[in-house]
Amino acid sequence: MPGIAGIISKANPIKNKSNLDQMINVMMHEANYVSGSYSNVQLGIYAGWVCHQGSFSDCMPLVNEKKSIYMIFAGEDFADNEKIQKLGQRGYKFDRSNAKYIISLYEEKGDRFLVDLNGWFAGVLIDLRQNKVVLFNDRYGMRRIYFYETKDAFYFSSEAKSLLKILSELRQLDMRGFAETISCGCVLQNRTLFAGIGLLPGGSSWVIDKNGSIRKGKYFNLETWEKQPFLNDMEFYETLKETFTRILPRYFQGKERIAMSLTGGLDCRIILAWAKSPPGGLPCYSFSSNYRDSADVKIARKVAKNCGQTHETIVIDEKFHSEFPRMAEKAIYVSDGTMDVSGSVELYVNRLASGIAPIRLTGNYGSEILRGNVAFKPFTRDDKLFEPAFSELVSDASTTYYGESQCHNLSFIAFKQVPWHHHARFSVEQSQLTLRSPYLDNDLVALMYRAPSNHTLSKQFSLQLIAEGNVDLSKIPTDRGVLYRHVPGIGRIQHLYAEFVAKTEYAFDYGMPQWLAGIDHFLAPLHIERLFLGRNKFYHFRVWYRDRLSQFVKDVLLDPRTLARPYLNSRRLEAIVRNHYDGKRNYTREINQVLTSELVQRQLIE
Repeated sequence: MPGIAGIISKANPIKNKSNLDQMINVMMHEANYVSGSYSNVQLGIYAGWVCHQGSFSDCMPLVNEKKSIYMIFAGEDFADNEKIQKLGQRGYKFDRSNAKYIISLYEEKGDRFLVDLNGWFAGVLIDLRQNKVVLFNDRYGMRRIYFYETKDAFYFSSEAKSLLKILSELRQLDMRGFAETISCGCVLQNRTLFAGIGLLPGGSSWVIDKNGSIRKGKYFNLETWEKQPFLNDMEFYETLKETFTRILPRYFQGKERIAMSLTGGLDCRIILAWAKSPPGGLPCYSFSSNYRDSADVKIARKVAKNCGQTHETIVIDEKFHSEFPRMAEKAIYVSDGTMDVSGSVELYVNRLASGIAPIRLTGNYGSEILRGNVAFKPFTRDDKLFEPAFSELVSDASTTYYGESQCHNLSFIAFKQVPWHHHARFSVEQSQLTLRSPYLDNDLVALMYRAPSNHTLSKQFSLQLIAEGNVDLSKIPTDRGVLYRHVPGIGRIQHLYAEFVAKTEYAFDYGMPQWLAGIDHFLAPLHIERLFLGRNKFYHFRVWYRDRLSQFVKDVLLDPRTLARPYLNSRRLEAIVRNHYDGKRNYTREINQVLTSELVQRQLIE
């Protein structure tokens, strides 16, 4: 996805410039990307950028009037408008719709300018007055910076593949990190899939001085949020309402067109309830399968109509199936292997969504931040699929996960789950458009640490926010049949029915138990899955791997190269592919895992 890359080294300027060009080139995934570079041979800094054309960051490099400070910034900032306006009052000149004011913020506050930034970002600052370079990222670490250190150089990039391109010795899997992706779906503890490549922790401010020494500091201390006093229910809700309504306008700033990806849940609806956009001012869209209109689509149409907004449905159609091999490879490549092959769907729908608007406003992360939803944990797995030594590493991953989870629940979610787990899908989405969500706003997350202890997992405050913002929206049931006020008994029935439909679809798709797979195979001519699929989910990989995508699955997984991987049990893999293709068993997760790992090998290493 768009980002930064660079080399800090006093050795061989010609080679460094050539390597930087290669690092940037492998990040140019789309025709609408723009890029550039800045070099200072005396300081030994060679840095470049890639961004969406017309985006907040499409004004690089940032330079002060005296040309003594340069900055490359990737991402967006949603800082308090009052702080930015004060810069203008003190004589600084800038356009608020892009990133140019950030260098003025540095001139005004020095290294403390990072505390005022609010968003997902990564950057590199070159201060010629002090002969120093500062590498920094957002406090959550959502905008990744991969790095590699040698005796003579420090390499960094928003995409690991930039480092793999120029440093062949890095092109090998880190088996511990790989095992964690098999167990947990992501690498843990700010490590990566690739041996020797590290990951900058969130909230970092690493200072590299003129002699090459690195001070690996942080500008944000999480304890300042964790140690805040709790509020009672009434105080908390009133503060929540004030905070949310104050921060929301920040996410409608800029010159680019914004559209809302709308689901049937609570968090998108909270945004719409308080956005107060004029009719037609915030076009909406939802994703759907080609079986039928999902609950998301049906509910989203009602919600959009209530707010006077248009609504479109983006459908996973036959064109996607024909493009799946290319889309799967690209999803792996774009995400540096952090996203599994299901990212092909995200790539497809977000590419279509970018045609509606270059900025996608979403309710992502709302259930996690507002209601404490932990979205990932170790999976059960087929132990026979992997060789014993690797299986042991996979088992160790569970121990690491549970060790990391022994902390404040919100800290685990915002500072571990978000950058480790959610980054994968974010990287694919961000490759196609600019993603925005108010639910990781610094002010909102800081407030959630003050929530009353009985707030955890409660929907009440979310429902109340909707009702006070737009009472009519509160009368439309969610995709789980939840209402702010419901008729006793009837509301419970609606909720149970919605849950039953969702769980039934899961049972006939990704989570089909093996005993049911046998029955489904016996009844295959009736295609009874058509009765259940598409009601909540818009992609259906169990059926696709069995039918439309089966040839691609067999071509990749039964290829001699795949079967020869030292961590796999080739006979078990052959049996898994055969039994899933025949419809006798459900091995969707195993096929996902091995397809993903094999494409990582082929796209990023070999």
